[in-house]
Amino acid sequence: MKSSRNKAGDPAAKTVAGEARQVQVAIDLIELGARLQLLQEETTLSRERLLRLYKEVKGESPSKGMLPYSTDWFMSWQPNIHASLFMDIYRFLVMHAGIEGVQALISAYRLYLDQMHGIEESEPILSITRAWFLIRFFKAGMMQLSPCKECGGYFVTHINELCDNYVCGICHPPARAGKTRAARQAALDVVGQTL
Repeated sequence: MKSSRNKAGDPAAKTVAGEARQVQVAIDLIELGARLQLLQEETTLSRERLLRLYKEVKGESPSKGMLPYSTDWFMSWQPNIHASLFMDIYRFLVMHAGIEGVQALISAYRLYLDQMHGIEESEPILSITRAWFLIRFFKAGMMQLSPCKECGGYFVTHINELCDNYVCGICHPPARAGKTRAARQAALDVVGQTL
């Protein structure tokens, strides 16, 4: 099922320039780690062409399997913080930069990655495929951004959640936050360097 904004019958997609734009969008998405199903939804290129393009750009076949279709994933502590950051960036771009659709997804995801690379020892948790699903969940009315009563930031919540007294995972982290193996190893490395 193609999305309505990328109909195969769209005259702009039939031109050489239109096809070149579609190829560039596909390349951008592939470089950002998009799954084949996302490429099929967001471009008018054939599956065979996308497979060849994927192999040319990545040097390997695209991964197979089910897409991560669950709103619950976005509710746990770290994914919620990352999803909220991405959605705040995405909404800002749509409202103030005048971009929309797949270009807004690509631009917002690149800005999200820039933010993650700017934070020492931070890795992106949100894949572009999950970011794409997140946008779809918002458009389907399944999720919303709710303000934290303590910091005032906006965070991803389910649409039917009671959010009058919502407190985000940054203001009130779970008890085991930061107690991963990597954090423990980093702490041991610091102690080992000081001895």
